[in-house]
Amino acid sequence: LPRPPPAAAGSCLVGSCGRRAYAPPAERKRFYQNVSISQGEGGFEINLDHRKLKTPQAKLFTVPSEALAIAVATEWDSQKDTIKFYTMHLTTLCNTALDNPTQRNKTQLIRAAVKFLETDTVCYRVEEPPALAELQKNEWDPVVSWAEKRYNVTIGSSTSILGPNIPASTRETFISHLASYNTWALQGIEFVITQLKSLILSMSLIDRHITVEKAVLLSRLEEEYQIRRWGNVEWAHDYDLCELRARTAAGTLFVHLCSESSTVKHKLLQD
Repeated sequence: LPRPPPAAAGSCLVGSCGRRAYAPPAERKRFYQNVSISQGEGGFEINLDHRKLKTPQAKLFTVPSEALAIAVATEWDSQKDTIKFYTMHLTTLCNTALDNPTQRNKTQLIRAAVKFLETDTVCYRVEEPPALAELQKNEWDPVVSWAEKRYNVTIGSSTSILGPNIPASTRETFISHLASYNTWALQGIEFVITQLKSLILSMSLIDRHITVEKAVLLSRLEEEYQIRRWGNVEWAHDYDLCELRARTAAGTLFVHLCSESSTVKHKLLQD
């Protein structure tokens, strides 16, 4: 079976002249008719016709919850004449969790997530122009205040290039909170954080305090301000926005489905 590459976009190849040429995202002609899921010894498996899906490292593609299996199967079933691997974010996240290419354990995943506090998007503020500074205050302060109350921590913000001084107790609180998630969910949390460049926005989203659209907008606040002021680059900004929303939504869904313990009765996808 084809093994989806981890890349979510096109790649660049170095030619003999040293210049980089654009290579389109990976696609392959659809080779299967039906998609279903079944329960095995290690969890729930994805079946393409009568063949079982495998990871890039040739491991059996097995996920911990039936809800996640159905979501992944839906990604495969939604492919048309060609399989667009770069659109299958849930499949890619599962491959990462199963193969663990960076060989990180739960503690390392948590530390990597909490490290984003040092450069969290919503903690870095500008002084100029005044309109942008006011926009950041009005839009970001409520989220920071919510996080401080929700986790009983001090976060703050700063206009210094060094960023805010995050107390050690705040880091320890987030470490303790993240430890309540399983390793699969932590892979999803880190994925969301890397999209939004913010632990605070990510936890606000995962805790259902804000929507995906709101989280993405807040993470792109300065860019959106510049677009309103100077105009939009035709198709480019809209494409980036849609891609970011798709990745953020997939990562958030992945976190929740990895924590899903309930099952549903029907395992086969219905037309």
